Amino acid sequence: MLDIYKSCPILENENFLLRLIEEKDAEDLLKIYSDKAALPFFNSDNCHGSNFYITNEKDMINTIKYWRIEYSEGGFVRFTIIDKGRNSAIGTIELFNRKANDYFNNCGLLRIDLHPDYENTEIIADILSIIVEPAYELFDCTMIAMKAPIYAVDRIEALQKSEFMLTEEHLTGSYGGKEYYDYWIKFK
Repeated sequence: MLDIYKSCPILENENFLLRLIEEKDAEDLLKIYSDKAALPFFNSDNCHGSNFYITNEKDMINTIKYWRIEYSEGGFVRFTIIDKGRNSAIGTIELFNRKANDYFNNCGLLRIDLHPDYENTEIIADILSIIVEPAYELFDCTMIAMKAPIYAVDRIEALQKSEFMLTEEHLTGSYGGKEYYDYWIKFK
């Protein structure tokens, strides 16, 4: 089995390419992480209180460097989502096998951050079609979970279209035991 933390694959379809994040993505990604319209859709559950609102290129580069350190230490993979038609980064995906003492133990936890222009059902479903199936093997899990709050109508529709189900289970944070809700799951 491929060790994703030693060799990160490139995943793609005709519209999008997913690859390990690089510092050269900073300029494109800053357009997303500095956009207040994108902010409500970022999943920052259990992320030390960060909301990922980034307003300058230096902070964006430092964030990318941190994400690369997490990758090198086996914490999580942060993929850049490239729109092949525009040849530009339009978002990121974070994915890791979560180890915890709750329902979401040994679960592939998936986070998608997108530019607001891409926050629609068809695009999100298209991106999910690239990442979900290989994630089970790449992250050695039998369940994938993604957060979609009630106001994230397009995300919810994309998750339903991709055969995810809303769960009433909560994710328990490792920092103070805070409970997080609005997770959708899909089993292998």
